[in-house]
Amino acid sequence: MGFFAALLSWLAFPVYAWQGIGVRLRVRRMLPPTGWVRHRIDGAEPTVRLLVVGDSSVAGVGIADTDVGLPAQLARLIALRHERAVVWRAAGFNSATAGEIRDHVVPNLAAEEWTHIVLAVGTNDVKNFHTVRRFKREFGGLLYALRARWPEALIVWSPVVDMRSVPALPPALGQILEIRASLINRMGTALCLERGAVPAERLPIEDPEAGFSDDGFHASADGYRAWAEHLLAYMQEEKQTHRPGRLVA
Repeated sequence: MGFFAALLSWLAFPVYAWQGIGVRLRVRRMLPPTGWVRHRIDGAEPTVRLLVVGDSSVAGVGIADTDVGLPAQLARLIALRHERAVVWRAAGFNSATAGEIRDHVVPNLAAEEWTHIVLAVGTNDVKNFHTVRRFKREFGGLLYALRARWPEALIVWSPVVDMRSVPALPPALGQILEIRASLINRMGTALCLERGAVPAERLPIEDPEAGFSDDGFHASADGYRAWAEHLLAYMQEEKQTHRPGRLVA
């Protein structure tokens, strides 16, 4: 099934290229917001130390202030639910792929202890038509790098959303990219299970009009809130399991 899906997407590559150029010309390129990329929320000890790593969604593209971005909103939800202090750090970069995060971001992060790591990467690998084999090598290496550097941390990967629900994409382009996203997500899930990370369920897109920003591609403040609420359940899991459990300190 995967082989034929991949073949179909490659046969549709001319449509992808033509409509992709149109989207790039039509959609305004947005810059990351202002605000904190690292912050502390006071509360009881022991402190939850949350690192969120990834592409422009982690950087908060689509909003005006990082205070309503994914890392900040997830940190507040953790602090509120568990009445714990939270230190959070956002390491997000426009257009970053799994290989770029592996090669240029993780090696340059400060040597700090993180108890929870959320990984939001894969969309640009899909958008750039990276092969599954390439994603396996680069995302797999990224998981190894994170696990080697933070062996005790809970690592959660948030897969690529259903590309057919992205307002900026024409239906044909959305369908083609959804085929690629499904292949990437399948490989990413298998790698997570193999290499000590937790693959989250796909974020459901229930209200695209409210969930996406003006560019129709990145999340709005409401979208980042829904994403944070979706990931909150995984912040309660034991490392390397899918069963609900205590919040790892």
